[in-house]
Amino acid sequence: MASNTASVTVFHGAVINPVNLSLYDALPSALLCVASSGEILWIEQNVPDSMVQDVMARNGHILDDTVNFVQLKRGEFLMPGFIDTHTHAPQVPNIGSGGEHELLDWLAEVTFPMEARFSDVEFSRKTYRAVVRRIIDSGTTTCCYYGTIHLEGTKALADVVHEFGQRAFVGKCNMDRNSSEDYVEPSPTASIDATRDLITYIRTLPLLPASPSGARTNGGTRDPDPRALVHPIITPRFAITCTAPLLSGLGKLAAADPTLHIQTHISENKSEVVFTKSLFPECTGYADVYDKAGLLRDNTILAHAVHLTDDEMDVIKKRGAGISHCPTSNFNLRSGVSRVGEMLDRGIKVGLGTDVSGGFSPSVLTAIQHASIASKIVAMQSDSEPPLSPSKPRPSWHSIPFAKKQLPIPTLLHLATLGGAQVCNMASYTGSFAPGKFFDALLVNVREEAGNPSVWGVDVDEVLGVGRGKGEEEELKGMLEKFLFCGDDRNIARVYVHGKVIGGKEWKA
Repeated sequence: MASNTASVTVFHGAVINPVNLSLYDALPSALLCVASSGEILWIEQNVPDSMVQDVMARNGHILDDTVNFVQLKRGEFLMPGFIDTHTHAPQVPNIGSGGEHELLDWLAEVTFPMEARFSDVEFSRKTYRAVVRRIIDSGTTTCCYYGTIHLEGTKALADVVHEFGQRAFVGKCNMDRNSSEDYVEPSPTASIDATRDLITYIRTLPLLPASPSGARTNGGTRDPDPRALVHPIITPRFAITCTAPLLSGLGKLAAADPTLHIQTHISENKSEVVFTKSLFPECTGYADVYDKAGLLRDNTILAHAVHLTDDEMDVIKKRGAGISHCPTSNFNLRSGVSRVGEMLDRGIKVGLGTDVSGGFSPSVLTAIQHASIASKIVAMQSDSEPPLSPSKPRPSWHSIPFAKKQLPIPTLLHLATLGGAQVCNMASYTGSFAPGKFFDALLVNVREEAGNPSVWGVDVDEVLGVGRGKGEEEELKGMLEKFLFCGDDRNIARVYVHGKVIGGKEWKA
């Protein structure tokens, strides 16, 4: 039963919900209620068809015109939306280009020439509409966007994101050296002034009608305002393209407003690390460059972190900063394999980033797959990874550290959802399903009708009469794994942000 004036939406069916790095809930027959405000009101587990109306009545609802009731099919499930903690919006047109280069040559030969084109505001507006649509339909409900050095072009990106209803951070790149003549800012002052203007502009965008009741429950004064869809973020591109006065000036801007987030790159490539140290000889290392400038704090998002030293990891943990793990880009540009397991063992916040167009896909699914492969490479190169065989029980991921071991499904799911929310300081209102949080979600379809030949749907087994001897919970876990490793946008039927459908295959249809 559905109504355009429904006060709540109630979903009945399978739900996947991350709990922590080692655990997620697989609920085959949950009942989940979302208010018209986009807030999750309640979740009930183990509700058979015969008990739906009774459980709804117990929660104060009946099946009438005030309820939009959605019954999921076998092979469909809800899960939190993906959180992409690092990507470059102006580079999306370049996806799949320049893979023969390493980082610094790739920037000079492929990336900076494309980004320079965004000085044209109309070009920016048209391009960003296509960019953001692709990213939403790939299942990303929250995205940390790098724009370009151009103020008006980056305002256009913020406008598009807000119009389309995605949750996001949008930053103007700060770059006053070591770039091409047509793609560099004239001075630290000009760069900082433009950043300040962008912050003011984004904060004038309309707010959502209300905050969820759970927002800030586990957060603090540095949490982004949950009423805002789009947030400004200070974005020094990386140390190589920023003079010391620019970095220190941005640090002062950040110090004046603890709620402002910061995003940048760190230790992505060995040549980059060497060059950075030569530019800042007074610093003990790459992390120290940002720390001395006041840019390393608990709402800083550091992309890549492939070549961090142990001391740098300690500093990052102490400051409370988060890491955006970008394995697709790290492989594609031959940057290296990040020691994510060690970071997790140290208690550092870690999420996933697509890092387009160093990464060749706008989908967090690709990042999940490559994060798994990266961890397996680390495990294969380590003597400490115990071999698994049918005669030996699989170790409990609850009781062993993550370092030098492959990342299991619960951890990969966490990095793509709740872990990303923690990196963005948004976990009090998004990243998982709980009463009081916003309904930022994907409706996933791994049935044959989705049209993805890589996914063998449970409905195919049903037609063929193939029994796999699994209970409902194990079947649901199998569907999640197939989606994470074989799925694509064809399997994402709907994308919800704030309880509203903003994308997905059904939305496009």
